[in-house]
Amino acid sequence: MSDSKLSIDQVTMTNPGRDRTVVAVLAIAAVVLLAGLVAPQWAKFLLTIALAKGLVVLGLLPQMRTGLVSFGQALYYCLGAYAAGLAGKWAAVSDLMVMILIGGSVAGLLALLVGVLLSRYRSIFYGLLSLALSMILYGLLVKTEALGSTDGFNVAPYTLFGYRPEQDAVRYVMLSVVTIIAAISSLVVHRHLQTPLGRMTTAIRDNEIRLEYMGASARRVIYVNYVIGAVLAGFGGAIVASAVGHIDPEMAYWTMSGEFVFMAILAGTASVLAPFLGASIFSAIHSFAFDVSPNTWQMILGASLLLVIVFLPEGLWSLFRRARRA
Repeated sequence: MSDSKLSIDQVTMTNPGRDRTVVAVLAIAAVVLLAGLVAPQWAKFLLTIALAKGLVVLGLLPQMRTGLVSFGQALYYCLGAYAAGLAGKWAAVSDLMVMILIGGSVAGLLALLVGVLLSRYRSIFYGLLSLALSMILYGLLVKTEALGSTDGFNVAPYTLFGYRPEQDAVRYVMLSVVTIIAAISSLVVHRHLQTPLGRMTTAIRDNEIRLEYMGASARRVIYVNYVIGAVLAGFGGAIVASAVGHIDPEMAYWTMSGEFVFMAILAGTASVLAPFLGASIFSAIHSFAFDVSPNTWQMILGASLLLVIVFLPEGLWSLFRRARRA
């Protein structure tokens, strides 16, 4: 037993040296906050949505490092949005931070139950089961007239600690909040991946059986990663609901989950900053492609992903790793 414990400690030992990721996260957050002061309103809105969706993709990162891909992340993205919206509609909650916490909490509570089931499955079964659960929520929302059915419902304007921003400052306040949340979430996930439990994620992908022989629980690692992903997706959904001001069942549709997987593949999983890079580039390509070719914008997105898969199979973040080696 002591030999097994020693082996696990050796496998999960952190590397010494200065952690550049923390510095990079804080520096990029500061740049975004400063750039938001002079950026046009449309750019603030696009960047807010990109960062919110980047939170969802950040939740996919630990799962993908275990070799598992969730095709149902839209379940918690939509659930967080509806939880935040209904909190304002039924309980007159308007504070942005409270709405975000409600969205993440509701998503996390459901994941605590669903994760017990999903942690038993691997490979394509994991992805398809998560997709099925997301489509169940979509079907329920479409059939529920009290929640607006296919039309959804509007979300009331938010306040922040009792303060209602002026019209010109609404988008910058939202951008500032999502930037801070994204930075904190990135640091928390980065820290989680440096713990013994977090470092087991790649060990599961490489050889789950050997990890089990060493005395570790692969199911526990997958379960924790799944719950973390759900909470972050709930945060992202609540932010998008408040930023856009409208919610509809399409947020739970399978194409939305596909977008999150697209972003994750586009940027790679080598860093906690990669999800936000992928989400930002996806948002830029989507906006450009839709403006240039409204009827065939999906083709441009598909071609972009194909080029990345062929020439950068580890994602766009691998360019930074290659530059560092050089």
